[in-house]
Amino acid sequence: MGRSLKRFLAGIMALTLGAGLTGCGNSKSAAGAEKVRLMVWSPSEDQSKESGEWLQTMCKKFASEHPEWDITFVYGVADEATATDQVSQDPDASADVFMYANDHLTNLIDAKAIVRFGGKYKEEIESTSSKELLNSLTVNNEIYGVPFTTNTWYMFYDKSVFSDDDVKNLDTMLKKGTVSFPLVNSWYLPAFYLGNGCTLFGNENDESKGVDFGGDKAVDVTNYIIDLASNPNFKIDADGSALAGLRDGSVSAMFTGSWDANAIKEALGDKMGVTSLPTFNINGGQKQMLAYAGSKAIGVNAHSEHMEQAVALAVYLGSEEAQKSHYELRNVIPCNTELLKEPEVAADALVEAQNDTFNNTSVLQPFVAAMSNCWTPVENMGKGIRNKSVTHDNAKEQTEAMNAAMNSNGLN
Repeated sequence: MGRSLKRFLAGIMALTLGAGLTGCGNSKSAAGAEKVRLMVWSPSEDQSKESGEWLQTMCKKFASEHPEWDITFVYGVADEATATDQVSQDPDASADVFMYANDHLTNLIDAKAIVRFGGKYKEEIESTSSKELLNSLTVNNEIYGVPFTTNTWYMFYDKSVFSDDDVKNLDTMLKKGTVSFPLVNSWYLPAFYLGNGCTLFGNENDESKGVDFGGDKAVDVTNYIIDLASNPNFKIDADGSALAGLRDGSVSAMFTGSWDANAIKEALGDKMGVTSLPTFNINGGQKQMLAYAGSKAIGVNAHSEHMEQAVALAVYLGSEEAQKSHYELRNVIPCNTELLKEPEVAADALVEAQNDTFNNTSVLQPFVAAMSNCWTPVENMGKGIRNKSVTHDNAKEQTEAMNAAMNSNGLN
């Protein structure tokens, strides 16, 4: 075990014991119940008093439903990225059950650190998840986690400036108000290229198909973005400028995700609108912006000593009941198809926008290894357009250079 990992795990245990979270099993379990110890990791927000101690509450409910097991829970704090890194590096010293973002899935599979779900559990996951959601957690027809939320971005806007019809098209919006977009962020900028027919690994996680961000379709997008950046009603979002603009009225729409929803609600109040992505106009035709999309899921460590219980707990933490609690306590947007039918949930515009974007106006963010080559060239394109070093005169040359870099070492 590496020194950094030892420090990480020591920190988790210190926090766990210091916070008094060494969980209670089922105190009323029947005599002879099997003793089980499960370590569970989640982000700190899931375990705080402000969130109603969502994780601890759900685990205790799970234990109460399984009197055949005398469960002791050990809770550790690890966000989705940190958990993935640690489980991949040393699964034997990691949690039995953890949360991860789907774009890290191949790392866990390569490390033989995550289990596949089968039988009744696989059927349950399939019966309560959209096809797009299942695709985000499936490799070689095997499902590797229990989804608990979708992960993508969309559009928030001031309803006093834009009508329901206005927000369907970006160019229409720019005639009526100010729109801010994170142009130099390579998680957002591809939305225009993808919308005009560019592809990443065939948009099927097929690394052999490479990246196709070249040709006339890509050059047309570069030229469109150059014009976009020169529009006085278009602002480049960086370092919180869009949110600040919503507060002072200098910005009327911005692109982000659920993590900014509360702050935007504070800024706009009843004027806050939220919707999936708009179309944009290229060469006289309307094209649909397409966001990157992914999911977050509950995973089970393939090295768990209590596999039956760990798998059952993971399925419960991603269940309709647990997602509803997650939503009510922390506003984590649910993805369970049965829960999404509930009137209160279905009426939430934020829930509708996130899931509509995920299912209809997005492309699954590839999680093949070569995706790491794609971030820097796109970021450089955004910076070049912002800095005016990418112009109409060199748009073709710069676009082809971006495409070549995405298919090689990612450097422009």
